[in-house]
Amino acid sequence: MKEFAFKINGTEYKCTVEQIAAGKTNVTVNGKVYEVETATEVAPVAKPAPVAPKAAPKAAAPAPAPAAAPAPAAGGVQVKSPLPGSIIKVLVSVGQAVKKGDTLLTLESMKMENAIMAEADGTVKQIAVSAGQNVMQDDLLIVLG
Repeated sequence: MKEFAFKINGTEYKCTVEQIAAGKTNVTVNGKVYEVETATEVAPVAKPAPVAPKAAPKAAAPAPAPAAAPAPAAGGVQVKSPLPGSIIKVLVSVGQAVKKGDTLLTLESMKMENAIMAEADGTVKQIAVSAGQNVMQDDLLIVLG
């Protein structure tokens, strides 16, 4: 007979497991007996052997700097991503005039489509993303001038 104590969602359970015949086991949980039919006997789980600490890694060569994003056009209004996601559609083109509140592109985040709108009247000076591209919060999307 083996005895176990479990804590599930803050509730304690005291269990005993006793094999009574081939393929039959009595499991007692908090005093209530259940007869359980077992298909195969499970081998006891061995505790993992202690792992010796690893030596400190040698200093690696510095990683190459990530590719720089295109520099924003001077003097423009930068429209940045409000949250991480994936660009679904770019609805404007360079040189296009837009009004404050016009939808510039659609960003999918957490299975929701978000319309990214112009923050001011202007002309699209630069588009820093394309459809299918993943972006992080505060990544540059569009520059308006």
